[in-house]
Amino acid sequence: MSVDSENNGKTRRRGRPMESVEHTDLESDSFFPHIPLSTSWEDGKSDGSQRKEGSDLSGDLGSISLLMFLYILQGIPLGLAGSIPMLLQSRKVSYTDQAIFSFVYWPFSVKLLWAPLVDSVYSQWFGRRKTWLIPIQYLMGLFMLVLSTQAKSLLGDSGGGPGSGEVSIVLLTAIFICLNFLAATQDIAVDGWALTMLSRANIGWASTCNTVGQTAGYFLGNVLFLALESADFCNNYLRSTPQPEGIVTLSSFLWFWGIVFFVTTTLVGVLKREHMDLDTDPDQGVLETYKILANVIRLPSIISYIVILLTAKVAFAASDALTSLKLIEAGMPKERLALFVVPVIPIQIALPLIISKYTSGPRPMEIWLKAYPYRMLIGVAYCLIVYWAVVTQVTPGEFPWYFYVVALLAYGIQQVAVYCMFVSQMAFHAKISDPSIGGTYMTLLNTVANFGGNWPSTVALWLVDYTTWKSCTTGGECTTKADLTSCEAAGGSCSTTIEGYYVLTLVCTVLGVLWLRLKSSRLRQLGECDEQAWKYKTLAGGANSS
Repeated sequence: MSVDSENNGKTRRRGRPMESVEHTDLESDSFFPHIPLSTSWEDGKSDGSQRKEGSDLSGDLGSISLLMFLYILQGIPLGLAGSIPMLLQSRKVSYTDQAIFSFVYWPFSVKLLWAPLVDSVYSQWFGRRKTWLIPIQYLMGLFMLVLSTQAKSLLGDSGGGPGSGEVSIVLLTAIFICLNFLAATQDIAVDGWALTMLSRANIGWASTCNTVGQTAGYFLGNVLFLALESADFCNNYLRSTPQPEGIVTLSSFLWFWGIVFFVTTTLVGVLKREHMDLDTDPDQGVLETYKILANVIRLPSIISYIVILLTAKVAFAASDALTSLKLIEAGMPKERLALFVVPVIPIQIALPLIISKYTSGPRPMEIWLKAYPYRMLIGVAYCLIVYWAVVTQVTPGEFPWYFYVVALLAYGIQQVAVYCMFVSQMAFHAKISDPSIGGTYMTLLNTVANFGGNWPSTVALWLVDYTTWKSCTTGGECTTKADLTSCEAAGGSCSTTIEGYYVLTLVCTVLGVLWLRLKSSRLRQLGECDEQAWKYKTLAGGANSS
């Protein structure tokens, strides 16, 4: 509902939401920093009615460039959120604190809760998408500027070097939750604006802008930031005279991007006009959208599938959430871990194209089920790699070349399994989505799928401290920081008796085997369901079919 519709003489038209530019982020499924992948689904018509033959980019180059840049801005806070756990790990915070911080990833997994508001509440005078985009990006810039002045104290660095003080984990988490909430809202607005910003002939470029832009933003906020923030990396590769800090700090990085957000948002608000087209981007209304979602969620087939999505990734929770942190704890420099993702990027780009050839048939989830056990085995292999990292170091922080080769090989195999599952899942979502409400349906399924990957990781981070037993060499426990201080004061050191990471990986793997035995047949049954079982109008009309 427009906030100033009474002042506009044009008739507001409602219509079927167009299935377009709907995407989901591939969840972080590896011990290396993740480059997000977005998948878009266009209207299923193949008769060419939604496209013009012989598309010409010349008229849309400016819009494509703007979309790319907006998605880059969106990727910056996502990359920073991915880099903070590595900064925290180098400051030796507890895994319970890491679990608290992991909540910052949740806004992108629950954005469906407020997406209808962003789509329906706006000012026609200012523009349907600019109504949200402009103030949201100003707020993101303001958050970054304010956070830049408090970054050192929040990370416990204000009293001296890194880790000299206490990390304000709750406040840090709250700030980044707000920042990612704003980024998720910006994502909703930009996805919608792409529908009318580009011509019908070039609408397919929206997915390219999303994928490339968000990936580039994540790379800047994660990989590049961690490299330039590291004093060791800068002293070894970028400086002739060693310095105690990197070229950038978290404060200076946030300050720079805060200014960029303010300047570019002002330019977009002043210079870019928004074209309103309710035929292309229909206004469905807030209550209508929520009613559709309620009807879809009540379908028996959807209930069964939601249970599968929310429980399937428990098997990978420990390896996904803990492996990178355990490698840093074992001595691997965080910036080196971040840079490992670079040679794998071409594989990540090529894999979906290759895998999609095998998921286009009537049973796309068969590939998903075949990849599931291999992904569990890689989780066990990661345990061996972490153990190997502890015993194979030449000097603290230095590993032999063959260690990196094995680690990258394991990562590559894991990525094949991850992408097999991801592309299969997206193909299945496209297959079962009711075409009359395709965009809303896809958003629901993708949101649940992403949430199904987030909550097990948070739980695994929370549990690892409680399943780890450490003792002091002079006697006593090493459970808390106070215990550690007492142990060191007595001339001892803490040693790990039972490593919770190994325990949780074993438990998750056993649960994964049980899940596969209990749920694989049900998933196959869902794949064989008639398409009527997935249509919300069936239930709304009283003919409940499953």
